[in-house]
Amino acid sequence: MNRFTLLTLASLTLAACSSPEPAPETVAESYHDTGNCAMTFSADDLQQREAKHNEPGVSMVELSNGYSVFTQQFGESDDVKVLVLHGGPACTHEYMLNVAYQMPGHEGLADVGQAEVHMYDQLGSFYSDQPEEDLWNIDRWVQEVEEVRVALGLDADNFYLLGNSWGGILAMEYALVHQDKLKGLIVCNMQSSIPEYAAYNVSTLRPQMRPSLVDSLEAYEAAGDYQNPTYLELIDKEFYRKHVCRLDEWPEEVVGSFARLNYKLYDLMQGPSEFKVGGRIIDWDITPRLGEIAVPTLMVGATHDTMDPAAMARQATLVQNGRALICENGSHLALWDDEDAFFEGVTGFVRDVEQGAFPR
Repeated sequence: MNRFTLLTLASLTLAACSSPEPAPETVAESYHDTGNCAMTFSADDLQQREAKHNEPGVSMVELSNGYSVFTQQFGESDDVKVLVLHGGPACTHEYMLNVAYQMPGHEGLADVGQAEVHMYDQLGSFYSDQPEEDLWNIDRWVQEVEEVRVALGLDADNFYLLGNSWGGILAMEYALVHQDKLKGLIVCNMQSSIPEYAAYNVSTLRPQMRPSLVDSLEAYEAAGDYQNPTYLELIDKEFYRKHVCRLDEWPEEVVGSFARLNYKLYDLMQGPSEFKVGGRIIDWDITPRLGEIAVPTLMVGATHDTMDPAAMARQATLVQNGRALICENGSHLALWDDEDAFFEGVTGFVRDVEQGAFPR
C-alpha cells in the first residue's frame, strides 16, 4: 500500500488502499464482480508487515481454509480474556489499541491487570492474508472468529468479545451462534439494523447540515463521484469530524489504521463511505433476533455517533441480560473522543460480570 500525504482524513479513510486503484469502471469489473479484494503491497508495506509480525505477543492463526490471520496478545489473565474485533470491514486492529495498553489520560485493560487482551486483524486486512477468491460473507467471518477463539484458548470461563462498528456486527452474529462460548459481549457503536442506521443518517444527521451542503453532497452521490476531492473534503469536515471522531487531532493509531484500510473490501461490504451506506450488508438486520442473546451484554453508543444512540440504548433492553452505556461527549470512536466514559463503562461491566453483580 503506497503512502501518501493526507489532504483530509476522510480521503485517507476512503481512498487509501493498496497500490493506486484503476479507473472506477475497472474497479467495478474486478472486485465487485469477482470478490478479489486482495491488497497489493509495496516493499515498504512488506517491511512494515514483517516488523509488526515480529512484535512481542504476535501469533499468526492458520484458519481451516488455509489462510492465516494476525493476532497479538497484551497482558495475562486467567479470568478475563478479551478478543477485539475491529471495524471496516478491513480496517486494522491499530485504531483499537487503546483498549489494551496505556494511552495519555487512561490505562488500558491489560495495563491494570484486569484483562488479557487479544487484538486481531480479520482476513483481508493489512496484517493478515489476502485471498484472491470471494470469501466475503458474514457466516464465514463468524466461523473465522470461532477458529481464532479456539486457537487462542478462550472459553466460556473467561471469553469476552468486544467489537466496534463492523466488529459489532460480527460480535452480535457470533453470539447468535456461539454464545455458549462467551462470558460477556460488548457491542460498541453498531446498530443491529443497517437499514435503520442508514435511515438515521437521512432523517437526523443530514438535516443537521445546511441545505446547500446536503444538495452538493447528494449531487456527487447521484453521479457516483465518491472519490472527488471536494466531496471527500466536505465529508471529512462536515461529517467525519462531527460523527466519527471529534478530536481536533486524530490519534496516530486511528490515522495509521485508516491509512492501511483495504478499501476494496470495505467498499464491497459497507459501501463507499460511512456517509453513504451500500454494499453486501445493505439489508442486514438482526433486531428481531436480539432476544436470543442471553449472555451478559453491554451496548455502547454515543450522543454524536453515526449510529442512533436511542437505538443503542434500546438494543440493551432487547437482549436478555443487557446494559446500555451512552457516551455523552463521544461519537463513533467514543473509545477515543470520550475515553473516560467509555473505559469506565467497559471496565465496570467486566467487573460486575466477574463479581456476579450483573445486570444490577
